[in-house]
Amino acid sequence: MRTVATDWRRGDLDAADRALAEYAEKLTKTPGAMAEADVGGLREAGFHDVAIHDLIQVVAYFNYINRIADGVDVELEPEMPPRSPR
Repeated sequence: MRTVATDWRRGDLDAADRALAEYAEKLTKTPGAMAEADVGGLREAGFHDVAIHDLIQVVAYFNYINRIADGVDVELEPEMPPRSPR
């Protein structure tokens, strides 16, 4: 599990989890680059439209709340790795 938390590409993920992680990373890092083909990849991995909608909502929420926390420099939980120096 630790491997997935630090680098999902090195984790032992099945095809569906790998497709989900790839989609979530792309939506987080390059949202403007998202295309219908990205959703198609999730469908090929077995996700139906409601699950895809839920995935997008969860990823978007975490991106939103993390940006708020970063914007006001919220103190990290003790188990979190330290932020990179700014």
